[in-house]
Amino acid sequence: MTLSRLPILGLSALLMVSACSKTKPFDWDLRTGHGALDTSGAALRATDARPAADANGVLSYPTYQAAVAQRGDTVASVAARVGLPADQLAKYNGLNPGDSLREGETLALPARVAATPTASTATPGAVDVSSIATTALDRVGTTTPVAAQPNKPAGTEPVRHQVKRGETAFSIARIYNISARSIADWNGLGPDLEVREGQFLIIPTANASPPPKDPVDVETVPGAGSPTPEPPSAKKPLPAEKPAKASEKPAPAADLGKDRTAASASRFTMPVNGKVIRAYVKKKNDGIDIAAAAGSSVKAAADGTIAAITKDTQGTPIVVIRHADGILTVYAGVDGLKVAKGDKVSKGQAIAVVRAGDPAFVHFEIRKGVDSVDPMSYLQ
Repeated sequence: MTLSRLPILGLSALLMVSACSKTKPFDWDLRTGHGALDTSGAALRATDARPAADANGVLSYPTYQAAVAQRGDTVASVAARVGLPADQLAKYNGLNPGDSLREGETLALPARVAATPTASTATPGAVDVSSIATTALDRVGTTTPVAAQPNKPAGTEPVRHQVKRGETAFSIARIYNISARSIADWNGLGPDLEVREGQFLIIPTANASPPPKDPVDVETVPGAGSPTPEPPSAKKPLPAEKPAKASEKPAPAADLGKDRTAASASRFTMPVNGKVIRAYVKKKNDGIDIAAAAGSSVKAAADGTIAAITKDTQGTPIVVIRHADGILTVYAGVDGLKVAKGDKVSKGQAIAVVRAGDPAFVHFEIRKGVDSVDPMSYLQ
């Protein structure tokens, strides 16, 4: 008789769960009630974005460092880039030197490394112009909110958590009262959010204030219904309609095309006359490559100030110009500089010439703060 009641009891339990879900989302972890820890609101706690790594993919904090993998990386290739023995880096992270890594995956560094590219850590013959330009921008600095890191008390850094046996991304997230997704984003976890025993995780730093609660999430008493939103006209009445008289002629429509052309023409111009031979792809090619004859004039894309002049590992000059609205432009593959740091330049003013090469081209970037944007959206 007991066995025959099991299906009925199971059905009753499902009906109870269904009834509860109509008033409040069911907590599948059974963490609510009877004084248990309720972490159902943990995901509402906003976290900061992970800070940008340097040109070698290194995140540096006062007491530890981590390396961020690029697409196609293995443990060995990351070790070569940061200048550490592959077996040492692999052992410290519980991996093998030949293990493949996901793009964005972090590895804890067993020893401190230089935080900027050097001749000893750069791959011979492979100069990443975008990475070098980013390093130049780091030296320039910026006052835009995009580039600024979240304000934290001096000396603080994200907590580093070493995964213990039996822990998951979800259980670790509950410990720090943040979402598992933010841990995945900061550490480059896979879609299954899998972590391994001994793995070092950087715990995202939480914002001071959570995002405002969506009105649809407001809890109501069962049977009371959802609160009715107040219409805008309840605070400010709608303006009285004034129908046009038949005798009145409608005002001529504004020529939006003319205004748009005038506004856009005052923005940015191509730094050199030529064909784009390599398009913008974020985080792969953070600008465009423009083919041009060697010795051709390279011009400032807009009015601004020369913020920095640096060189890549082959000694090729890189020019960075700061413009209004926190915009920076970067010019690489140039030679014969005609400007110096601190000079004011106007749109179309010659700043250098195209460096000889096969092919000869100028690498051009537009950045909002330090975040790259597609130059073609600014150029005419």
